[in-house]
Amino acid sequence: MSPARMFSRRNLFEIGGMTALATLLPNMATRSVSAADDPVSPVANGERPEPADRRFRSEAVEQYLTEIRARIGDPELAHLFVNCFPNTLDTTVEPGTFEGKPDTVVITGDIAAMWQRDSSAQVWPYLDLARRDERLRSLIEGVIRRQTRHILIDPYANAFMADLNAPPLEWSRHDQTEMKQGVGERKYELDSLCYPIRLAHGYWKRTGGTQPFNAQWHDAMRVVVRTMREQQRKHGLGPYHFQRTASTPTETLGEKGYGNPVNPVGLIASGFRPSDDACLFPFLVPANLFAVTSLRQLAEMSAAILHDSVLAQDASSLADEVETALRQYAIASTPQGSIWAYEVDGFGSHALVDDANVPSLLALPYLKSSPDAALYARTRAFVWSDRNSWFFRGTAGEGIGGPHEGAGMIWPMSQIIYALTSDSDSETRKALQMLKASSAGTGFIHESYFKDDPKQFTRAWFAWANTLFGELIAHLATTRPDLLKSASA
Repeated sequence: MSPARMFSRRNLFEIGGMTALATLLPNMATRSVSAADDPVSPVANGERPEPADRRFRSEAVEQYLTEIRARIGDPELAHLFVNCFPNTLDTTVEPGTFEGKPDTVVITGDIAAMWQRDSSAQVWPYLDLARRDERLRSLIEGVIRRQTRHILIDPYANAFMADLNAPPLEWSRHDQTEMKQGVGERKYELDSLCYPIRLAHGYWKRTGGTQPFNAQWHDAMRVVVRTMREQQRKHGLGPYHFQRTASTPTETLGEKGYGNPVNPVGLIASGFRPSDDACLFPFLVPANLFAVTSLRQLAEMSAAILHDSVLAQDASSLADEVETALRQYAIASTPQGSIWAYEVDGFGSHALVDDANVPSLLALPYLKSSPDAALYARTRAFVWSDRNSWFFRGTAGEGIGGPHEGAGMIWPMSQIIYALTSDSDSETRKALQMLKASSAGTGFIHESYFKDDPKQFTRAWFAWANTLFGELIAHLATTRPDLLKSASA
C-alpha cells in the first residue's frame, strides 16, 4: 500500500483520486464557506492552515493550545498536539443556520460528507472549552441540531451530505437500499444512533445548555429507540436492507441485504461496524454495550429535560434488556478466562477479534461502557495480542487494524485508545512513541500505516484521528502531567 491511497476512506482513489475529491467538495458550496475553495488537503504542508484559511477560530481553544503546549517537554509531541487538537475546527466545520438556529456541518476531512459517528467524536474534545466560549458552544449546538435532522431523515443512514439537496456520495448511488434525499451513504451502524446521544448528553452536562433539546430532538430520540427495538428483530427482520455491487465482501450484506441470521435474544443488530465494514454476526458487542450507556443517558435527559417519563422508561427498560442479554450471550470462554466477544449471533457463534474503530472492545472504558472491570482486563489483554487476528506488530509499531485497510495496517486510533484506557505509565509512553513515529514526519495522525513503514499510510487528512490524539494529550495533561514533562515522551 502506498501513500497514493492516503485520501481514501476505503477506495476514494479507485473512483478518481483528487478528481473525485474535487467533485465531492463542491457539494459544500451552498454554505457560507465552501470546502471547494481549495480541493487540496489543507494539512499537506505538515502545519496548521494559516489563520486566514482556518474554518473556525475559538479564542478558548487558542489559549488552551498555548497552555498545554507549555507543559509538553517533547517538541515533536508538542507540535503534533498543536496541529491535531484544533484540526476539526481548522479544516472541517461549516457553521451556518437553519430556521434561525445554529446548524453545523462537520465533514470527515478528505470526504465532504458528515458521518454521525465521526462528527460527534470530532467535536467531543471541545466540550469543556465551550463553557467559556459562546461561539464554540453555538457551533457544537449546531452539530446536535444537524444530527437531529439527520436522524429524522433516516435513522439507518451513517453519513449525510453537507448540502442535503446534493446527490449521495458517488460510490453509494447504485446501492440496493432505500436512499433518501440528503443521505450520503446508508450503511446502518448501531453506533451512529449512540454517538449523537453521547454528544447531546456531554453537551448538557458540560455546558448546562438545553437549547437544542426541542420538540424535533424529542421526536428524533423516539425514532432512535424505535429503530433499536426494530433491530432486536423480535418481530421479523425490520425495514432495513442493503446490498452493494463491490469487489470487497465487507462492502455489502448477505442474505438479501439483511446480514446473517440472528436469534432474537434481546440484543440489537447492526448491519455494519464503525469501520463501515459489514458485520460477520449482526450482534456487534461493543456497539450493544455502547447502546446500554447511551440509552441510560437518554433516559436521564428524557426525565430531566423533556419531562417525558414514557420515553425515559422505554429507554431504560431497553438498556436493561440489552445488558441482560449481553451477560448471557456475549461472553466467550478462552484458555485465559472469559472475555467479551466482538460479534455474536445469539445461537452460540461468536467472533473473537477486535477492530480499531470506536466503539471497540478496547475502547469500552473510554465510552463508559465497561460494566465489569475484570472482564474488560482479560478482554484487553486478548485484543492487544497476537491472539487477535487484527492485531499487528512490526518494526514501526504495534496496534489493532481491521478489514477496512487490510492485513498489516495498524490504526493509530487503536494506539490512542490503548493510552486513553491505560493506567500504566510505561504503556502510555510506549503508545506516545508509536504515535509520533506513525505520523511519519507529516505533523498529523493518519487513518492507518503499514506495520514496518509509517510512510505507507492512508488518509493524510482524517480529522477524527487528529482530534482524538489531541484529546489524549489534553487528558494526560490533566491526569498524568509528569508523562508530558520529560524531554522525550
